Amino acid sequence: MLRTRRTHPIPPRRHRQRGRIGWFIVVGCAAAAVHWSVAAALVALGGWAPLQANVVGWLVALGVSFTGHHQLSFRGHGGPIGRAGLRFFGISAGGFLVNEGAYALLLHWTTARYDLLLAGVLVGVAGATYLLSRHWAFLHSSGP
Repeated sequence: MLRTRRTHPIPPRRHRQRGRIGWFIVVGCAAAAVHWSVAAALVALGGWAPLQANVVGWLVALGVSFTGHHQLSFRGHGGPIGRAGLRFFGISAGGFLVNEGAYALLLHWTTARYDLLLAGVLVGVAGATYLLSRHWAFLHSSGP
């Protein structure tokens, strides 16, 4: 007699978490693509220095990122948009400072192409951004 393995449905909370992670990846990839494209275009076409172009790339991608995360990754979070926006900006700015510092060091210490270094740095900061966004920026609470 063969026994079949019982499958259990995914609990709703875990299912929502998987959906959030999926949307976070989609939105994060879109924002990273915008960030990278703007910075690379400013360097290649506008003759900008990579570090200055990186600032503009981040500012443009910030709007894409917040809008996407607010509407998709963390929809229904229940917190006020103003508070979420300020918190998200803080997280993003902190991540950008890490991004810019790592990028500056890599540009100085290596001979790798600026665009490849930027891509690596963008990927490296993404995980921390998700955790802070999930557990702080879009957390429904009554505090600041």
